[in-house]
Amino acid sequence: MNGHSPTRPLILARPPLLARTLISALENLQAGSLLLECPDGSAQLFHGQAPGPSAHLAIRDWDVLAKVAKGGDIALAEALRDERAHTQDAVALIRLALANEAALDRAVHGSVAGTLLYWLRHLFNANTRAGSRRNIQAHYDLGNDFYRLWLDEGMTYSAALFDGDSTRTLEDAQTAKYERILQRLNPARGARLLEIGCGWGGFAEYAIRTRGVHVTGVTLSSEQLAYAQARLARAGLAEQASLTLTDYRDIKGQFDHIVSIEMLEAVGERWWPTYFATLRDRLGQGGTALVQVITIDDAHFARYRRGTDFIQQYIFPGGMLPSVQRLEEESRGAGLRIDNLFAFGADYALTLRAWRHRFAAALPMLDARFDAPFQRIWRFYLDYCIAGFETGRTDVCQIQFARP
Repeated sequence: MNGHSPTRPLILARPPLLARTLISALENLQAGSLLLECPDGSAQLFHGQAPGPSAHLAIRDWDVLAKVAKGGDIALAEALRDERAHTQDAVALIRLALANEAALDRAVHGSVAGTLLYWLRHLFNANTRAGSRRNIQAHYDLGNDFYRLWLDEGMTYSAALFDGDSTRTLEDAQTAKYERILQRLNPARGARLLEIGCGWGGFAEYAIRTRGVHVTGVTLSSEQLAYAQARLARAGLAEQASLTLTDYRDIKGQFDHIVSIEMLEAVGERWWPTYFATLRDRLGQGGTALVQVITIDDAHFARYRRGTDFIQQYIFPGGMLPSVQRLEEESRGAGLRIDNLFAFGADYALTLRAWRHRFAAALPMLDARFDAPFQRIWRFYLDYCIAGFETGRTDVCQIQFARP
């Protein structure tokens, strides 16, 4: 913090109008505090009346604040990526913003023109069949070696189940997640199980090993498919699985059970009815499905769906989080019954912190494709998600559906 220990705001050099608007909002913080290091070397401490996160932000030029006022979290991520801004703790900074949303909204989300470009970019990432494959490849086809460096040994890229035990290893917590899914579905040996979004094959391998089911798995990532097929072949389980590069809308046949682990987030709101109709049509009479999905708080869904955020622009193009209420409405409209809903968002925060630790340790091993700006964006992505789950803005649920 350059040795600054301010106790009251210092006089700022004249920043541009949009930056001044954001500074005015910071002067009305409701909770927590922000130490802002300014381009002229001065520092300003903003604090609310209520306790809350203590955060830090250093900016190299006033235009950073002006762009944040126009572009919100996307502009902040870009400033951190380009080293025009720095924070000692991105999780604390995001938590502070969430705790002071009412004060900051007037400054950060007041400019429709400022967010139009980002909204258009999100619109062009629509999840048509071609768009879905392009969007999935943009994220998952970064290469198996990239993910292998920081995921658990089973290559599981979804929330683990720590079940209140933060000392549990990531590998054990991921296995616990798989086990809960199978306990809920209770498939008979030889049952036909469809996995929509089979990833690197971790769940398919576990389900075949422990329950003797036959797994049909689909993915849109060629990198994931090659890895999953190879792992099942090495394990001697290839004959009990059929994994293909297939859009979920093109799946044929019926199954006793369906599992879909954090794939629904990539579908896009326009296609939610199609997704749930697929669950209904692919389930045999009396069949059951379990969907693990990240959700956005019901109270914030309306505003979230009107815009686009950092995750949608830089990490999961075409993605859209549902709220629990919307999931209930969409599944009911498809004729499905919800039999169980289990939320474990705090466990996702633990999962993300484990990934962040592993990712930091892996940085020296990343090849030239993953340069410093890429690394900064990914670190911000993990911190951004941690803040969302720790504050309850986002959650993760396992929802069990039945076809009556």
